Amino acid sequence: MTYLCAMRPTAMRPEELLTPTPSGVCCQTGGFHIDPTRPVDKAVITHGHSDHARPGHGAVLATQETLDLMRLRYGDNFAGSTQVAKPGETLALGGAKLTFHPAGHVLGSAQVAVECRGLTIVASGDYKNAADPTCAPFELVPCDVFITEATFGLPVFRHGNADGEIAKLLHSVAVFPERAHLVGAYSLGKAQRVIALIRKTGYERPIYLHGAMEKITYYYQERGVDLGELRPVRGADKAELAGAIALCPPSSLQDVWTRRFPDPVPCFASGWMRVRARARQRGVELPLVISDHADWDGLTATVAATRASEIWVTHGQEDALVHWSKARGLKARPLDIVGYGDEDENDGTTDGKTGEAP
Repeated sequence: MTYLCAMRPTAMRPEELLTPTPSGVCCQTGGFHIDPTRPVDKAVITHGHSDHARPGHGAVLATQETLDLMRLRYGDNFAGSTQVAKPGETLALGGAKLTFHPAGHVLGSAQVAVECRGLTIVASGDYKNAADPTCAPFELVPCDVFITEATFGLPVFRHGNADGEIAKLLHSVAVFPERAHLVGAYSLGKAQRVIALIRKTGYERPIYLHGAMEKITYYYQERGVDLGELRPVRGADKAELAGAIALCPPSSLQDVWTRRFPDPVPCFASGWMRVRARARQRGVELPLVISDHADWDGLTATVAATRASEIWVTHGQEDALVHWSKARGLKARPLDIVGYGDEDENDGTTDGKTGEAP
């Protein structure tokens, strides 16, 4: 296998172009940070999840969808100023050139290619190379250095077929028509993908939304994502909810909010449901292994396909992917950036509260 291992004599060293710091990756040449974990003057944001997109920056460059989602979550004054980056368009920031490419993670998610003096570094943000009807598909970008996430960077994590997980859900709905099925899912990306996958099967009944899901899900619809008929849970009576599917923040599965449903079946859609102990800890009756991150096979295939000679690994199981890369003759290192993790541990709410009365 051939990699781009022969750096041109005039090329910059990678650390001269992007410098890893405890609070994110900094480009001194361009005067910006990528997904900084603290407020900075200029931030380039890959996607709208709260561990990557934080308020308080002086200026933010991101896709239109990411800017819109940040505005929905944090208010109009989430940054001093904003600029839209169109996928495929190259922008100049200082002495660096930036190009955004689809990451396939959630609506508006992007990889950021940074180029200067013959060196190209791609920061993946979060990504997946599995099909998703709710966002643009992952685009492979050849580069010299690839900064990859590793949320599911262990061989045990192989996500399998999301359609098969949805089939399990609908089978349970058919077997227990008197019970409501409550699907815990992160409010940005996962919830909308689950709904779209359900609709793909021909399921036409209304799907119900917890209040914390409404704003972002309706935004997806405004952007042309067909999710069928959606109804708020609030106002629905118990008889109406029998046999229904409802989407809610994962924390709500153990909340008094569930008492409004007839004999609810707690479900959770996450790559972490591959680990049965996690499902048991959360009291999940029907785990659904559906992830918006690349699994082990996706990570290793992408690393190889970029033909990069150097791999930087961030948030997740860094050591395993670093070891895998080095065993194949690549230069590899963990970044150890504090603050990245599984998106929205607060379930998509800025304060961790679900926002609905029991």
